[in-house]
Amino acid sequence: MSHTKAMGDVVHLPVEHPDHATNPTPDLGTPPAPGNAGDGTPPRPPAPLPVPSEDDRNEDESGGGDGDALEGRVLVDGPDTFRPDVRARRMAGERDQRRPIIAPWLRDRNEARATVRWAVGYAGHVTGYHAARIPLYSLRLALRSPRGLYRVAAGAARWTFDLESRPLRTHAIDRRNDEAYLKLMSERNDRVRARLFVTGAGMVGAGLAAASVAAAGGVTQTAILAALVFLLGWIGSPQDKRILDTAVVSTKAPKLTSEIVVRALSALGIAEINKAVGKGGTGITFPAPITRDGPGWRAEVDLPYGVTATDIMERRDRLASGLRRPLGCVWPEPAHHQHAGRLVLWVGDQDMNQVRPPTWPLAKTAATADVFKAIPFGTDQRGRPVTLTLMYANMLIGAMPGAGKTFALKVPLLAAALDPTAQLRVFELKGTGDLDFAEKVAHHYGSGPDDTTIGECLASLREVYKDLEKRAKTLARLPKDVRPENKVTPQLAAKTSLGLYPLVFVIDECQELFSHPEYGKEAGELATAIIKRGRALGVILLLATQRPDKDSLPTGISANVGIRFCLRVMGQLENDMILGTSMYKNGIRATTFTKQDRGIGYLAGESDEPQITRGYYLDGPTADRIADRARGARRAVGTLTGYAAGEDTTPTTDNGVSILGDVAAVIAPGEDKVWSETIVTRLAELRPGVYAGWTPAQLADALKPHGITTTQVWGQDETGKGANRRGIHATHITDALNPTGAPAP
Repeated sequence: MSHTKAMGDVVHLPVEHPDHATNPTPDLGTPPAPGNAGDGTPPRPPAPLPVPSEDDRNEDESGGGDGDALEGRVLVDGPDTFRPDVRARRMAGERDQRRPIIAPWLRDRNEARATVRWAVGYAGHVTGYHAARIPLYSLRLALRSPRGLYRVAAGAARWTFDLESRPLRTHAIDRRNDEAYLKLMSERNDRVRARLFVTGAGMVGAGLAAASVAAAGGVTQTAILAALVFLLGWIGSPQDKRILDTAVVSTKAPKLTSEIVVRALSALGIAEINKAVGKGGTGITFPAPITRDGPGWRAEVDLPYGVTATDIMERRDRLASGLRRPLGCVWPEPAHHQHAGRLVLWVGDQDMNQVRPPTWPLAKTAATADVFKAIPFGTDQRGRPVTLTLMYANMLIGAMPGAGKTFALKVPLLAAALDPTAQLRVFELKGTGDLDFAEKVAHHYGSGPDDTTIGECLASLREVYKDLEKRAKTLARLPKDVRPENKVTPQLAAKTSLGLYPLVFVIDECQELFSHPEYGKEAGELATAIIKRGRALGVILLLATQRPDKDSLPTGISANVGIRFCLRVMGQLENDMILGTSMYKNGIRATTFTKQDRGIGYLAGESDEPQITRGYYLDGPTADRIADRARGARRAVGTLTGYAAGEDTTPTTDNGVSILGDVAAVIAPGEDKVWSETIVTRLAELRPGVYAGWTPAQLADALKPHGITTTQVWGQDETGKGANRRGIHATHITDALNPTGAPAP
């Protein structure tokens, strides 16, 4: 049979390896050839290898072959196969995660300070608690001391007379084993004689000590007797009754172990995990030890082949059941920098929604903020602070109703208010007054889902859009060394003459604006343009919605917003509309939050990976106090303008006429007093697109910022019948239009 093959054929030749010499591996798949199976025939020698020709040897020596060549065939299994690849090992070592030398809580000043503060407070509480109960503990030990004395005497007697070995002697008697019994008795007698001597010496020593104590008297005698009573009381205490009361009732969760994690994973009903558990759990490994991470445990788990971290996240409720922990304690996450089967599981000691929320750092007196720097937004599952930077980014907050969307919006809004250089334009389109504290600091403010407020919001967007062009031209005229990155910097924003101050535009319930049949399309286009162009020009857009869909949230907005905060939503579409495309597929799912997880959501865009965050809680009174402080700071530096300053901030129409001008236009010459219902009727005739559907109450609200209030005025209806109704004085309108006292035009 010829051994010659075509050029380029790859063959596997047997290579002797040190392990093979001592532990040869038989080929179980091929039946042994005759003469090689121990059947008595001589072993057949192996077939000789083909000898290379002279041309082949010359080609090999000249380096023309691609490896060890033999008749044109590449030797795959050669001696180099078993040499260690140092470079590959080094690269693998570089990918390994090195654990920190110093504990993370020691490297973080705030966390270290909080830990020390807790330890000192804990020790102080325990010390004080027990110090106050010393009389009770003393009485308890004194009452138990007689029992302790009895136990000491009984124990000494049992030991002295070797009563512990009595069952052995009894057993020998029962078995009629005379030889064993006599031997045991002899040993017992020897022990008793020796122990009687020891016990006697002890009693003599105790007597001498008692005599010394009796002779000492005073404080020494009292202290020794008290110590003796306490010792006997401790000996006489039952095992089920402690001497000291519990100063702190522990709610510590049980330690997380690999066995508990494997047990919980096996309860999820995933076939591959069940197979791995059936094989002894070898398919589930832990690449790093389970360690404490803040107020909880962190475990990294390599799941069985074919199982992803997303599969576990989808079953978070069942995983919590398997761990026997509340749902708010269990937070599975994918390890984004590793393979898809790496799971990072953090199990907290306490339900995240039950932990007392910390105080917002900026709520402290004299605290200020800077929109160019990171502001505190909330905390993660571990209680660590989470920050976000407003400048050069826009923010979208979305959730289903009642999930805490507006409370989350308060945090960046109030932070911007505490920066006196930032101009605020706030429109709360729900009409419940959730953001009414912004009236004290906002340049523009509106509240309500009515067409008037939505029209004012659109007009304000138009102003901001026009201001973008002005800002861009101002920035372009500056020297390049002043604008090295062609964007607004803190130094440029501080120069009031340039007009590059930070501008924060806030719209709550923005779906009311973008889905409006008349204004929605234009508003969406303006907002998209502001998001795209305003980032470098110092304009920040903060949007919040409870209906994230393509009609109420234009795709141009959802695709270009930099920071996203998604609280509880019901489906994949809403999840990806807020957090971004494919977030649901990648395991970032706000659908896993429950009704109890108010204020908890995924924050994406601020860090490299989305993080679970609980926003700081700011109720109405707290927000009002912070707004008062922000108003005072703005008044001190002269940046309190617009609505907050009592100026006419109603966005003007294209021909430059505001609400005051329109009211003045519909008051006929000679009319001194006019009913409010008459004015709103005339305004609707003047500008149907703006004032249609207005009520006297809305008119009163619109005139209030200008210092005009409606009062009872006398008037006549179409039939000539006179009556007193709510209305305004024409002179009040004239005075508001001419505050300096100049004659009206």
